[in-house]
Amino acid sequence: MDPPRTRRARADAAAWYLSTILLGLILVASIRESYSSLAETEAAAAAATTRGNRLGGRACEEIYVVGEGETLNTISDKCGDPYIVEENPHIHDPDDVFPGLVIKITPFFPRINC
Repeated sequence: MDPPRTRRARADAAAWYLSTILLGLILVASIRESYSSLAETEAAAAAATTRGNRLGGRACEEIYVVGEGETLNTISDKCGDPYIVEENPHIHDPDDVFPGLVIKITPFFPRINC
C-alpha cells in the first residue's frame, strides 16, 4: 500500500497532466474554428462580390472588392454611394485604396420632392 504522500503526489501529477491535455485540446479546437470561420467568411464574400464590373445587372453589390486602378471617387460615382469612407471604418486613409480591398456599399438615392 502506498503512503498518503505518494498517492497525493500521483493525484497532483495526474491532475496537471490532464489539465495540460485539456488546455491543448481547447487551443487546437479554437484554432481550427477560427480557420474554418475565416474560410466560410472568405467564401461568402467571394460569392457576393463584384470586382469592378457588373454582376446580375447591378453596378454594385453590398460587398464590393476594389479592382485594379479604381479609387474611392470612381467607385462612389459608379455605385452612387458618397459615404463610402464613413461606412467603412477600416479605411483610415481614403488615398490608401488597393486592389482586393473589401468595402461595404450602400447606394444613396436622393429624395424626389413631390
